[in-house]
Amino acid sequence: MSVSLPSIGFVGIGLMGLPMCTRLLAAGYSLHIWNRSADKCSALRERGVEVATSLAALCTKVDLVLLCLADTNAVREVVFGAGGVVEQARPGQLLVDFSSLDPAKTREMAAELEGRTGMRWVDAPVSGGVQGAENGTLAIMAGGREDDIEYLRPLLMRLGQRVTRMGDVGAGQVAKVCNQMLVACNALVIGEVVALAERAGVDAALLAPALAGGFADSRPLQILAPQMAESRFTPVKWHVRTLLKDLDTAVKLAQEQSGVIPMSGLAAQLMRLHGAQGHLEHDPSTLIRLFREQEK
Repeated sequence: MSVSLPSIGFVGIGLMGLPMCTRLLAAGYSLHIWNRSADKCSALRERGVEVATSLAALCTKVDLVLLCLADTNAVREVVFGAGGVVEQARPGQLLVDFSSLDPAKTREMAAELEGRTGMRWVDAPVSGGVQGAENGTLAIMAGGREDDIEYLRPLLMRLGQRVTRMGDVGAGQVAKVCNQMLVACNALVIGEVVALAERAGVDAALLAPALAGGFADSRPLQILAPQMAESRFTPVKWHVRTLLKDLDTAVKLAQEQSGVIPMSGLAAQLMRLHGAQGHLEHDPSTLIRLFREQEK
């Protein structure tokens, strides 16, 4: 006996959203999409995916609304702005937010949306980058009701290799903050390491293979160190602005919890400096430029 798949409305066809939609389409899900910049929908439109004329129109046709957007303000505008999700949301629908947001703001928006419409919220930020989205190997950290996350699990497992319920709404965002603290600090120290090796006369291109499998190994090392050593900064797979946003969220969360995160606080300052030098839209591999005495 076949089980009918829920229909999906996907909002945010960017670096991550496009490969995620591609995987859901290949898995047989009925897909409707919307993006602020309509030109980014062209690849999916050519495959027969319907592009909604508005967010409200999207909501009338789907069981699930999936978001993958830049930040908290973008999500709030899509959900509560004029013509937004809230205008046609209904009880029984779920909103699944893959974006990386402020945990407290996520809880506030979830409560408001359910109070006004009956639509429930699951925060499900992801880790693994564009490659993980393309390969379906993302790590997904979810916050929300247990039965909602279990209902979504088959869909989420089309996108990721692991789905972990971290707790109630907002808990997924806390886990993502922790993830980004580790990633950003790692990216910065990899830049330090590559620059130091170069200054000491060592071929920095050998670092990643030399350290593979050792205690210092990591996926960021294997991805970023070769790019930094080669000054290979394109194609852009993720953005400096994203890491900076998430580090700022980490600092805010620590303050709210009366905690201290000195290493991540310093990382935020260094990331802000790099962004101020014109790198906000660039790949984090460009962080090597913070530590080199001069460009090759």
